[in-house]
Amino acid sequence: MSVLKCRSLAKPALSVANVLGMTVALMLIPAADALSQREFRGGRRSFGGDPNEFYVPPDWGGNVPYDGRVTFVRIKYRGYYSFGREGPGWSHDYPRAEEHFMRIIREITSIRPFVESAKTIGSNIFALDDPELMKYPVAYLSEPGGWYPNEKEVLGLRNYLLKGGFVIVDDFDEGRDGAELQHFLSVMQQVLPKGQAKEVAETHPIFDAFFKLDRSSLAGGGPNDYGRARYLAFHQDNNPNKRILMMVNLNLDIGEYWQWSDQGFNPVPSNEAYKLGVNYLIYALTH
Repeated sequence: MSVLKCRSLAKPALSVANVLGMTVALMLIPAADALSQREFRGGRRSFGGDPNEFYVPPDWGGNVPYDGRVTFVRIKYRGYYSFGREGPGWSHDYPRAEEHFMRIIREITSIRPFVESAKTIGSNIFALDDPELMKYPVAYLSEPGGWYPNEKEVLGLRNYLLKGGFVIVDDFDEGRDGAELQHFLSVMQQVLPKGQAKEVAETHPIFDAFFKLDRSSLAGGGPNDYGRARYLAFHQDNNPNKRILMMVNLNLDIGEYWQWSDQGFNPVPSNEAYKLGVNYLIYALTH
């Protein structure tokens, strides 16, 4: 996996106002009505009838071959999902969120990420047991409340994290009585048997890797009216002074802000959501 130097990559950080102006100017996908993504939040139901098959988003045109560029990776999982117009939880906000985010990365840093090709927009999609995942240093996992990995996927994620990968967990609320959080933590016990999810201090370098953040603007949780936003992490050797392996946005959905930012949706927290994502990426590429 590539290791890049943050300050040699980064152009001077832009102001919030400039980022917002750039965001609105760059977002080119036509508008769509913002409908609820959580039409079913209880129990478990299979999406599309077969819990053993992966859902295929209608906008997916296939993965682009690895060519060394920074490329957003979205993790897919099979099994049981909540129903919604965007498919299972792992595919929510696809592909607008990552396309918008990669455009921001391209404009405010000297990184030249993949943004789009003739058929593919924004990202590649991999299962956790796909060996191709190992070529990409940063991956994104959405809505882990519906995530039920098999043994190969558990092993794949463990190898990915321990060999230098960084995972952003997003679009995740604690669930009724903390049930979704407990489910996620039980899965992570399989992935990292000795791993512990720890609250990340506001002074941690990840929140200052590129931008200064105003986390208070994200405190309301996001467009889906979550509770107080929290930031959990799994660290190398459970040591808060060592590398973060996985960053967990709890009661927060930065992908939703990215997706709808071109529609003028809540501009102040949308800016902070972009800044948080940029910081995550820069941290991951430099650690």
